[in-house]
Amino acid sequence: MKIARRILITVVVTLTVVYIGIYWIAPVALSLYSSKKALAITRVVPTDLRDLSVSQAAGAKLSYLGYEFDVPWNDLDESKTELYPKDKPDKRIARLYFRSGLQLLVLTAPPHSMADQFTKTDIKMSPQAFAAVFGQQAGDSDYEFMKRVFEFSPDRMHPGPYRQLSHLARKFSF
Repeated sequence: MKIARRILITVVVTLTVVYIGIYWIAPVALSLYSSKKALAITRVVPTDLRDLSVSQAAGAKLSYLGYEFDVPWNDLDESKTELYPKDKPDKRIARLYFRSGLQLLVLTAPPHSMADQFTKTDIKMSPQAFAAVFGQQAGDSDYEFMKRVFEFSPDRMHPGPYRQLSHLARKFSF
């Protein structure tokens, strides 16, 4: 009976260690490993403009989704311009086509909608965990949140946030 008990304890301990390894350690380790092996393009982040002068070239003043803005092109093809979602009267996306082949995508979103996706929807990240990963200012400003997302690269990836958010790694691991 003692030998069966020892075998049972050994099996339970082994399965527990395997479970912890698969669901807690492996996603973090794989994320860190993949950040080291990431393509060079993933390390490109926004930089300050070298030339801050404003072009005096003729352009166009556009107005879409409640915003007015200037573009340096004057060949807008209004027949191809699309507003989304097509099936709803409240449009949030405008895709502008220019005859030169350029395209411009204009997006609108309610304030804090990006941060709210992390704290109030499927992911259910606590405000403290969100602040630990993205910084306190990212929760206060959509601009600051997007700035931090665009400035992130694999070189800045470290295990700190993963200790607090290992449940996210498990949820989105394949």
